[in-house]
Amino acid sequence: MSDVLKHIEELGVVPVVAIDTVDHALPLADALLAGGLPVVEITFRTQAAAEVIRTLSRERPDLIVGAGTVLSSETIQTAVDAGARFAVAPGFNPRVVQAARELNLPFVPGIATPSDIEAALECGLRLLKFFPAEALGGIKLLSALSAPYRHTGVRFMPTGGISPTNLDGYLALDTVAAVGGTWIAKKEDMARGNWNEITDRCREACARAHATRNSKR
Repeated sequence: MSDVLKHIEELGVVPVVAIDTVDHALPLADALLAGGLPVVEITFRTQAAAEVIRTLSRERPDLIVGAGTVLSSETIQTAVDAGARFAVAPGFNPRVVQAARELNLPFVPGIATPSDIEAALECGLRLLKFFPAEALGGIKLLSALSAPYRHTGVRFMPTGGISPTNLDGYLALDTVAAVGGTWIAKKEDMARGNWNEITDRCREACARAHATRNSKR
């Protein structure tokens, strides 16, 4: 596993953000950093995504900036050109996996079935996004899905429906490296300039990740 992905595992939580305007990029970064969570996944669900990644990578080098909703090899190239240090996808596409490998970009594809997991393992991947986590069956399904593959060293980043109400349960699973969540930096909070609230959510998430993991030792 790459150093970037190892750092993400140490943090335990990845804010997943769809951002509409580059004007919100630096205030968002500062809110995350102030809250002790120096990582963000900027999804390619908006036209501003590439420019936001470029701005954050250039202006806030202490922030680990990743690209999300990466659906094609072209988007992988765009993400790398913008300065992304990792990429995430909702599904498993071998062509995208290969493009990321050729560009030496740490990549976390999405999985939902045992067949997806085995295809990813065949490609040498060991960190996979379980998506959409809650809609698929949540903690109970991920625990069952993990069991036959635990010995391979595969780890998961569940995303989709994660919130403060179920965060601890996901982090308590020994096969979960980190969780991805949109609750930390919501569009409405960015639009209203509620940066302090985002910082507070970061602090709470970090504290809970730390407490949950320490309780397993």
